[in-house]
Parts: sequence; structure tokens; C-alpha cells
Amino acid sequence: MIMTTKHKKLFGVWMDSMHATIVGGSRPDTDEMVVLGHVSSPGKSRNSSEKAAHHEEIALTHAFFKAIAAYMPLVDELHVTGTGQVQEQFIRYLADTPHYKRTLTTESTSNKMSDQQLIRFIAGRFH
Repeated sequence: MIMTTKHKKLFGVWMDSMHATIVGGSRPDTDEMVVLGHVSSPGKSRNSSEKAAHHEEIALTHAFFKAIAAYMPLVDELHVTGTGQVQEQFIRYLADTPHYKRTLTTESTSNKMSDQQLIRFIAGRFH
């Protein structure tokens, strides 16, 4: 009988409403974490209508979330941290996306940190 050990696909995201840093495993067969990428939210344009501005904000937010999720094609566990309330919105976005429905998601609040600090912080959440 052959025993295999499945490595969980672990990711972490630090985000605010304008920037995100995505951390994850460097390879599927190791627990080593690295920065996978940085995503910036596109700036808002000036709209003459409040309704148009609201729709644009929703579209830009979804585009921002989609760009972050693109770094995490398969996720078992995700820890989201950062400032503001955007983390909760991102978690709800993922929960409403069929691909991420089974992802175990946790969250916390933290100030901006360097890439190396974020790697240590996220790794500490999973070990």
C-alpha cells in the first residue's frame, strides 16, 4: 500500500482598498512561502452621475478581486489580512465564486508590512 501526503495549497493576502500582496507556496510539494505577486486597484475616474460612479466602483472592485484570485488558482486555505473592510468584501467575493466555495478562509487586521514580514506572518498562521 502506497501512502501519499497531500500538501495543502496555502495562501495569504495582505490588502487595502488600493493594493494587495499575494503570498503562497513556491511549489506544490513544499511548505515554503514566497510572494507570488502584487496587484493594484485601478483608480476611479470622475463620473457626472452618482449611479455611474457606483457601478464603476463595483466593476473596479471586482476586477481588483479577480486579479488577486488569478494568483491562487487552487486554494485549500487562505488567510486575508490588511486594513479597512476590503478583506471582508474579498472573502465574500470568493465565497460567491464556485471555484473557491470550499476554501477555508480566515482573516485578521494588520498594518502594511514588508514582503518578508508578510511571508513570516502568513507562514505563522498555518504552522
